[in-house]
Amino acid sequence: MSVPARVVTLVVAFLAVAGGASFLVINFLLSSPPVEAYTTAADGQVHVTMQEDPQNTVTNKPDWVSYFIKSPTTGQWVHTTLFQVPAGATVDMTILGYDGCTPLRNPFWSKVTGTIGNVADVNGKPTKAINSWSGCNVGHTFSIPGIGLNVPMATPSVTATLCSTSPCTSGPHEVMTFKFKVPTTPGDYFWQCRVPCGGGFIDGFGGPMQTIGYMTGNMEVVS
Repeated sequence: MSVPARVVTLVVAFLAVAGGASFLVINFLLSSPPVEAYTTAADGQVHVTMQEDPQNTVTNKPDWVSYFIKSPTTGQWVHTTLFQVPAGATVDMTILGYDGCTPLRNPFWSKVTGTIGNVADVNGKPTKAINSWSGCNVGHTFSIPGIGLNVPMATPSVTATLCSTSPCTSGPHEVMTFKFKVPTTPGDYFWQCRVPCGGGFIDGFGGPMQTIGYMTGNMEVVS
């Protein structure tokens, strides 16, 4: 091969590598779901509303289960799992459960912990646990290990026809409500679903389970 040909080959190879690196940086390192910022309401609480869906039809991974957050400014559902709350506030959380059931691997995750009173309401009825081993009735959890918070998400009937377009606006679902105190120390508090809902991945803990914007996210506490 002549010297000019070698130079051209090297340049093409370099551009290919550089282009691939740029793609990875732009699409995986720099891209991130938006952060929904909540402020303290007149009643002294932060009102956060989320939903968990059996799919998401707003991304290129439509078969991945996903959480959505309702924007406090527009009232629209946003495909993100990142939200910001004031330090020391009380979060009044509502989560709409549209997804079906997946058995828990550990009954510990069926217990409500870290909420005010260690209780959550399922459609207005207080509960301290949802036993997924007695029936297929837990779809996901909302868990913040850093503050000991865990709330299992109840599911519609196993015979129900689930919502097929996300974010869901109709169809069978359960309404989970609970309150918890935000730490007084600013920082990022990782949260995740503890149900192995990553279908098609080893042990169900890959894919959406480990990806920001789907089944894991951050609660950013600010002063």
